[in-house]
Amino acid sequence: MSENMVIGVVKDAIQTGLIVAAPILGISILVGLIVSIFQATTQIQEQTLTFVPKLIAVAIVGLLTGSFMLHQLVNFTERIFALISNIIQ
Repeated sequence: MSENMVIGVVKDAIQTGLIVAAPILGISILVGLIVSIFQATTQIQEQTLTFVPKLIAVAIVGLLTGSFMLHQLVNFTERIFALISNIIQ
């Protein structure tokens, strides 16, 4: 296994991880920003106000994009298994 192959696998793993995590992280950041602006304007400092909307938004995005994320992870796993089989032969 050469250095270029290892670098390619690590690059592919990081890229797949970012693609899979992006929808959930993006919506969490967006909802957190909206709630923070709401809290700053109304001066409500309730801790559950930040947690509950993010939890609901992440759950909805997880349900909507779960098949896409699973498809990406399965494709990555298939590529890794194909690479392993090529190395062994």
